[in-house]
Amino acid sequence: MNKRDPLKNIRVVLAHPSHPGNIGAAARAMKTMGLDALHLVRPRRFPDPEADARAAGAEDLLRNARMHPDIPDALRGCAFSVATSSRHRELRHDLMDARAAARELVAQAAHHPAAIVFGNETTGLTSEEAGLCRVWARIPSDPRYPSLNLAAAVQIFAYELRLATAQPAPPAEPEFVPANFEQLDLLYRHFEKTMTHSGFFDPANPKRLLPRLRRLLARARLETGEVDILRGFLNAVDKMHR
Repeated sequence: MNKRDPLKNIRVVLAHPSHPGNIGAAARAMKTMGLDALHLVRPRRFPDPEADARAAGAEDLLRNARMHPDIPDALRGCAFSVATSSRHRELRHDLMDARAAARELVAQAAHHPAAIVFGNETTGLTSEEAGLCRVWARIPSDPRYPSLNLAAAVQIFAYELRLATAQPAPPAEPEFVPANFEQLDLLYRHFEKTMTHSGFFDPANPKRLLPRLRRLLARARLETGEVDILRGFLNAVDKMHR
């Protein structure tokens, strides 16, 4: 992890991109602003000559791109993540505009790995995929036509991240160690198992309980020690229902 340059600690995750040209153009957008950690989740076509052509000098980002089978794998090790979205959703996490999200990303990346996740060109991120991230962010646009090309959206967020680096990074809290994605996901799954065994949660009639639980955990900004406390409590509950 590079503590001198927070941009080097920010992953740009493209989930299920359809067009290789957009991957190349996104790499170019990243490189112009000092970002170089490109992560791809099951791209339809990659590597591809069209991606190389659109990268226009950022081919090194394509060569070094990390491939992942799903978004959870792409977020491994991240203490903070942002989902990008232009759609109204019934169940929201904390919602920021691009500028505020960029400031938060840079502040977190000064001390811990972070990520920003972009969805497919046509469908964007599903609510379930977006729910894997700590906060959601949108680019303020004309509501009559809010859709942006994938590479254009990457360019706007990359620019805002670059601007945010001009702000002094807040000092790290010496005793605050944020839970990373894997720790929170294990806690979420532990809650699901315990709630099911106790009869509190009925998998046959889930309603919105699990998405609300994931949102609650994301908004809590838990520390690793707090995750340990909650999992210890859940272990005690599990013993009561064996």
